[in-house]
Amino acid sequence: MARKNLIGISSSDQVPTTPTDVRPIAGFVPPKVRSAPIGGITRTLGNITQKVERAQDIEKQLAEGKLIVDLDPALVDASFISDRLGMDPTDLDDLVEQIREHGQQVPILVRPHPTIDGRYQVAYGHRRLVAVRQLGFKVKAVIRELSDDQLVVSQGQENNARTNLSYIERALFASRLEDRSFERDVIMAALNVDKAALSKMLSVVRQIPIELIEAIGAAPQIGRRRWMELAEKLPIAQAELKRILASLSADNSSDQRFQDAFDALTPARPIKDTPKSKSWEPEDGSVSVTVKASAKKAVVTYEAKDGPSFATYIAQRLDDLYEAFRKSEKTSTGV
Repeated sequence: MARKNLIGISSSDQVPTTPTDVRPIAGFVPPKVRSAPIGGITRTLGNITQKVERAQDIEKQLAEGKLIVDLDPALVDASFISDRLGMDPTDLDDLVEQIREHGQQVPILVRPHPTIDGRYQVAYGHRRLVAVRQLGFKVKAVIRELSDDQLVVSQGQENNARTNLSYIERALFASRLEDRSFERDVIMAALNVDKAALSKMLSVVRQIPIELIEAIGAAPQIGRRRWMELAEKLPIAQAELKRILASLSADNSSDQRFQDAFDALTPARPIKDTPKSKSWEPEDGSVSVTVKASAKKAVVTYEAKDGPSFATYIAQRLDDLYEAFRKSEKTSTGV
């Protein structure tokens, strides 16, 4: 007789081995198994990671010039290449009022100063920088790593886009770049001009003394042709240059000073010798005589019915007439 299973478990019955195999107690849900521990350390590490990634992202965007930041204007220096012959006070006042009312709408472009830690150098936006300094505002800026070539190209192209530099200012900018040994390709890119136009710019600046250009100023209404015409009138003696410089009034606009300098370099035209005319005719009107005389020439015209015959009569008596003329001269002069 087979032995009975004393504990009542058949070979087909299995003891549950996992919580899911056990019928849960009413109202109790077993906790989920976690793959990793949580707690203060995990949260702290996560926060640190996020901050590092955020800092790296900000640093990357700053390097790429994608972020606009507020800078203390006192930490921002001008470009190492000047592109202006001073700032028009009226235009600057208008810009100050515009920023006062509406804020700085367009940021300036700067780079970290190449030789001074903690300072910056402007690529473009010099007028905006001066305006916010006057207002005591922070200056909105984009910071970008720029080589010298990249800076001057950015500076020149921004000025070209905003069309606020005169012809002679652009020509001076080109000359200063060449004096610093920048390649012609870089200068042409900065000014957006071809080789021929650049050569003309440099020629104008080389022919006109820099002190005369600075005394005239930006002259925004004076273009390439007029500056080339002025250059053709030079060189002149140093004494003459000093006389012209002294005659240019700071009270006049720069356009007027250009015209004054141009006129001073233009030789006075000789007064045209306009012949004086005198007419004579007898009472019967048979002859009409007109004399047109200038300093070196006289033309006598005989007209009317007896004009030709009267002219012949006079021609036949020229010796007697001339002798009478000489006697009258001696009488009048007493010689």
